[in-house]
Amino acid sequence: MPEFGIEEIMSILPHRYPFLFVDRVVACDDKTKITAIKNVTIDEPFFQGHFPGLPVMPGVLQLEAMAQTAAVLVGRSLKEAGGIPYFMSIDNAKFRNVVKPGDQLRIEIEVVRAKGKLIRCKGEIYVGDTLTSEAELMAMITDQKAKA
Repeated sequence: MPEFGIEEIMSILPHRYPFLFVDRVVACDDKTKITAIKNVTIDEPFFQGHFPGLPVMPGVLQLEAMAQTAAVLVGRSLKEAGGIPYFMSIDNAKFRNVVKPGDQLRIEIEVVRAKGKLIRCKGEIYVGDTLTSEAELMAMITDQKAKA
């Protein structure tokens, strides 16, 4: 399972700072599973307002990190075809622990079902060995391409 860095991630995802939430891929089978890392630092823009004096990563951004990681997996398998995956639904989202500056998120995504242009994945985020958040995500692959 190959490991790759931010250059390849940015060649797949249209996201850029401050809305890129995947730093490195540590394992990827290019079909059904991927594990990525997001290093959470105090200089993340969202910490200015969430919450002053008690910085906490918003749950919705944890979901976004899962979605971006899933998009990297899908994007690698469709790299020659192109197309951007768009979120369609989030089910069974659960937030179990607080994410703080200094935490390293391990984002694990597994494709549960892929049919045509629809993809359903299960995502989990861990800090160390502790499950922090989880959700089921559905996306549709579009024919749109990101601008460079």
